[in-house]
Amino acid sequence: MDQETLLTIQGYAKFFLILIVFILFYSYAFSIYRRDKKGERDFEKYSDLVHDDSIESDPLEKRKEEQEKKEKEI
Repeated sequence: MDQETLLTIQGYAKFFLILIVFILFYSYAFSIYRRDKKGERDFEKYSDLVHDDSIESDPLEKRKEEQEKKEKEI
């Protein structure tokens, strides 16, 4: 294989890799947007962690209680 063919293959590989990363990023961003609009999760309270990260602050979610409720429903 000559150098020109290798550079062509490298260019196509780079293009498709960037395309895959682009699709994955925007699908993740869209899923966050959709979950926020449906009310499944409030992402704004996570952004407050930047300002309130002391050890005395309350947890954002109560995991044990939510799991117990789910187990009772089943």
